Amino acid sequence: MSRFIDFSEGKAIMANNADWLRELNYLEFLRDVGPHFSVNRMLTAECYKNRMEKGLTFLEFNYMIMQAYDFLELYKRYDCNMQAGGDDQWSNMLAGTELIRRKLSRDAHALTITLLLNSEGNKMGKTAKGAVWLDANKTNPFEFYQYWRNVADSDVIKCLKLLTFLPLDTISEMEQWQGEQLNKAKETLAFELTSLIHGNELAELSRDTARELFKSGGAADMPSTELADADFTNGEIDIVSLLHKSGLCPSKSEARRAVEQGGVDAGGEKVTLITKTFKAEECMGDGIVLRRGKKSYRRVFLA
Repeated sequence: MSRFIDFSEGKAIMANNADWLRELNYLEFLRDVGPHFSVNRMLTAECYKNRMEKGLTFLEFNYMIMQAYDFLELYKRYDCNMQAGGDDQWSNMLAGTELIRRKLSRDAHALTITLLLNSEGNKMGKTAKGAVWLDANKTNPFEFYQYWRNVADSDVIKCLKLLTFLPLDTISEMEQWQGEQLNKAKETLAFELTSLIHGNELAELSRDTARELFKSGGAADMPSTELADADFTNGEIDIVSLLHKSGLCPSKSEARRAVEQGGVDAGGEKVTLITKTFKAEECMGDGIVLRRGKKSYRRVFLA
């Protein structure tokens, strides 16, 4: 975050709403804030109308009030008079500006940004294991690179326009690309975004690692899992245990299905038997590169 926001003296502040919510008295809160919210008006908001069809919990119903109260506190404590967020938060943010007007007789503002949606209309950044993070400790540079390298063909041009600083003329040329050329566009997208978030050096390393990975099935610098001696039985470990311990499969039963369905490679060779084992010596040094499906890779090694 500090790569984009200056938190030095007199600059940006990172506030924790627990500072004012933790000691909040519920009865006083209801009496002080509740009268400023109309239930009928709240239910007309898109964020509630969508949930009403599936079932709206009391917790979800309170979200608008709590977000509005956060804005009020930020205004009072830090003179924060503008809230920015995705356009799905528009109603909640307007509730905050209205609460500030009613309680303090002051003007506050809301700024929304269009959500980044894929071609199916879903929010981007969600994967099987959760969000794609800017923090390298949560999503390492290689995984970050691979996420953008593997976006859908129909999304790559939009992402280039919205997320990179490439000249629009250059991107317009890419719009005419078809087939294998789209892979080049995806590589460009992945490199530009990884460079922006993690720096040029790590972007180059991630790109070179990905190229080597697809060329030979192995690369030293990629998401890795270190094995322990205790993971081996009589000096060997089976493919099911290896997939599970690597994190490529959340359970051994799923690992078995992946092997039986022909979706697993180890060291560049397809594994078709769940009885396949690897000796400890094979896992030393650079270890073994496991692949599940076309896009999920993990290096396992015994130090």
